[in-house]
Parts: sequence; C-alpha cells; structure tokens
Amino acid sequence: MAQFLLLLHADPTKWLAMPADEKQKGMAKYRAWGNQARQVGFLVGSNKLVDDGGKVIRGPKALVTDGPYSETKEFLGGYYLIEAANYEEAVRRAKDHPHLEHGTIEVRQIEKLPG
Repeated sequence: MAQFLLLLHADPTKWLAMPADEKQKGMAKYRAWGNQARQVGFLVGSNKLVDDGGKVIRGPKALVTDGPYSETKEFLGGYYLIEAANYEEAVRRAKDHPHLEHGTIEVRQIEKLPG
C-alpha cells in the first residue's frame, strides 16, 4: 500500500478570527474525521502546525525568509499521512474531509527511498 500526504492549506486569519465555540466545533469535525480514518485503517498519522507561515530557507547561501510565499495568504496548516492503493483512492478518501469547507487539500504520494 502506498502512502500519501494530505497537506491542508488555508488562510489562518479566518481561523484566528473565529469565535471559540466555532473553533471547538471545527476541531471536533477534524477529530471525527481522523477517528473514522483510524478505525477504517488508512490513517497513519497527522499533526496540526502552528498558525504562522514558518520560515523558508532558499539557495546555497541559506537565505532565510518568512514563509511560505509573500504573494499568498494560504499557509500549510497541517497534514495527514494516509495509506491508499493509488492517487484515485487517496483523493476519494480525502473528499469528505472537513478542511474542504474553508481550504484546500494537496494530495502527494510519498516516494520511499532506499536505506
């Protein structure tokens, strides 16, 4: 079985401005999706990232800038590592994720390297 990352992209300013009760409801949806994925047996792991753009290191001189890109408001906010037979199955498994209510999910297959 192949492994795929579901990379969750969204504008964090909307999340930060949300009332606390709405945030709790939103997080409950994420937990429910993760619990169901775990029960079905395709969720390997997941993490939420802090609500900032992090840092980006570029080039041979290791120039460090605020991330991710100056021209976008969307940040990578978290990820899920899942198992699926192929991209079609990975996308099908992600289509009911609550993140799609306000953001995008990038699906990327992991290439296992030797060693």
